[in-house]
This record gives sequence, structure tokens and C-alpha cells, in this order.
Amino acid sequence: MSYLLEVNGITKHFGGLTALQSVDFHIGKGEILGLIGPNGAGKTTLFNLIAGVYKPDIGEVRFKGENLIHLKPDQICKKGIARTFQIPKPFFHMSVLENATVGAYFGFEKKGGVKEAQARAEEAIEKAGLKGRVRTLANNLTLMERKRLELARALATQPEILLLDEVIAGLNPTETLEMVKAILEIRASGITILMIEHVIQAVMKLSDRIVVLNYGKKIAEGLPAEIANNRDVIRAYLGGVGHA
Repeated sequence: MSYLLEVNGITKHFGGLTALQSVDFHIGKGEILGLIGPNGAGKTTLFNLIAGVYKPDIGEVRFKGENLIHLKPDQICKKGIARTFQIPKPFFHMSVLENATVGAYFGFEKKGGVKEAQARAEEAIEKAGLKGRVRTLANNLTLMERKRLELARALATQPEILLLDEVIAGLNPTETLEMVKAILEIRASGITILMIEHVIQAVMKLSDRIVVLNYGKKIAEGLPAEIANNRDVIRAYLGGVGHA
């Protein structure tokens, strides 16, 4: 079977610290795959490896069959993989539209002119639920809105796979429901999603499958119901945290 993204035997060391050890998983087109684990388990390190920020010591990341490990982050973005960051850091003195337009230029191979980039940005802003805030400075946005702007900037690159790093964490219950709805709508538009999330109820509701990391190792993979009842997963969350 052909998968959209494959992570094969990824190992990453930082000096004497093993951040990830022989991690394998795949994601098919149109899936939402949840990536969970205690704080420091290696989840964001894995995102950084997929996005090209780090290079693995061992293993490969394949997107549509192509090994990405020798590519730079901008090259990987242009291939069709975009990401958000756990802590939103927009250009604070630029508007929502200007922030998203930067994303449109960064990720799109055939950039065209300003009007074309802004059109892609406006579409991304609407998908992210910020249509009424296009002229607002990023500095004046709420936390929820900044997280939506993170989504818009990533969506403006026109990705096939979107890596979401804790876009729900820190939101109140109403905002959480709104973000869950937005993520489902993004998936319905044809974008595949790999998401890190600590809000377990949300990730269980959203994910088709879930991968669990602890101490840099994959300790479980399966359907949400299987993960919820997995003894190794329960022990990892209740008995300690990872270290990478």
C-alpha cells in the first residue's frame, strides 16, 4: 500500500541524549493521525525532523515515496508539508492578511504577483476562521485568534499535509469546540493532518489513528479506543514523563 507520509526507523541523538529511537509510522491521504505522549517524549523533535529543521542520525522520512532528509525546510514546505508552532509567533506589527500572504509566498512554487498571493492568503484566512479580522494587527489578536493565524499562515502555503503542534492547548471549552470544528473542515477540504495534542479528549475525537511516544520510543499505535485502554499508554501518563 502507498502512504502519503512514511517515517521509517527515525533515530535522533543530541550529544549523549537519545531524543528518538527507531520510530516508525505512516499516514494515508485524508487521515488525521494524532501524536501524543508525556511532556518531553520527543513529539516536537519528530515534527522538526519531518519539517527539515533537524536531520536524523538514522532513518528516513518519505513523502509520496521521496526521501526528504536531505532537503531544507523551505524545500520541504514547497513539496507540500506545512506546520504550525506550539507558541504562535506571528509578525506582530503586520495584519492578519499580511502574515498569511508571507505564507503564500513562502510555500507556493509559482508565486505570481501580489494579488495572487493575497487571494491564496484570503482563502486560508477564511478556512482558519479569521475572515472578519483580515486587517487586524496580529498584536491585537487573542490567543485563540493567534492560533487561528498560525493555521492560516500554514494553509496559505497550500499543503497536502499539515503538522499541527498543540493548536488546542490553552483554549477554553468553547474555543476548543470551535478549533475541533475548524480542523475537521480543513481535513474535509482534502488536507491530511498530523497533530500533536495534549488535550486528550480532543485528540481522541479528531484522530483516525493515534501514535504514542514515551522516552523517544513509540510505545503504541492504533485506533483511539485501543489507545485509551492500552496499559503502556496509561502507565506512561500516570507513571512518569519522557526526556527528549
